[in-house]
Amino acid sequence: MGPVRINPVRIDTGQVNTGQVNTVQITTEGGAALAELDGDGAAARFLLALTHGAGGSAGAPDLLAARDAARALGGLVVRVTQPYRVRGARAPGSPVRQDAAWAEIVAALRELAPGVPLVQGGRSNGARVACRTAAAVDARAVIALAFPLCPPGRSPAVSRAAELRAAREGGARVLVVNGDRDPFGIPAAQDADRVVVVPGETHALKGHRAVIVAAVAEWLPTVL
Repeated sequence: MGPVRINPVRIDTGQVNTGQVNTVQITTEGGAALAELDGDGAAARFLLALTHGAGGSAGAPDLLAARDAARALGGLVVRVTQPYRVRGARAPGSPVRQDAAWAEIVAALRELAPGVPLVQGGRSNGARVACRTAAAVDARAVIALAFPLCPPGRSPAVSRAAELRAAREGGARVLVVNGDRDPFGIPAAQDADRVVVVPGETHALKGHRAVIVAAVAEWLPTVL
């Protein structure tokens, strides 16, 4: 299959990995992104686009847990490595450019499962991107994993709760999953539609996989 052109974004089909997982490249004005697709777009009930933390990868344990919950519900799940990480940078740089690239990525991904509800999300910085862009890309809902409410040691005045509220004000429903030992803090109940606090977990959300899967699996049907 040759490249599918979606002006100004291009998707190039890559190698099939295992099962129903495909890797594709999406070219944006901010550079190339990589996306791992789990599922069949033609039969998908919904599209879930997930992305990583600032210096992380699309293989983070909490992202995989969210993927598995969504796949069991019939979703096409796409885990995106953003252009700055593809270039090898650890920091995302300008939020404006990061959000613009994400909007291009989502526009391309919608072509793989047209007409179905879009849910987007991510962990840490990726959760912030999903919240900031929710209204612009018309996301039905947002899954915010390890949402970084306030940098450790900083004044609560720099809280990022406004990003969660902006997603809701734009029409998206918001699920937050944070560890109870997260040094970035935990969003308040009024900042999201549901806040799940995982006992014994830090910002990494590396363990308690079953808890994360259950939280996503129980919530997703309420927003689709």
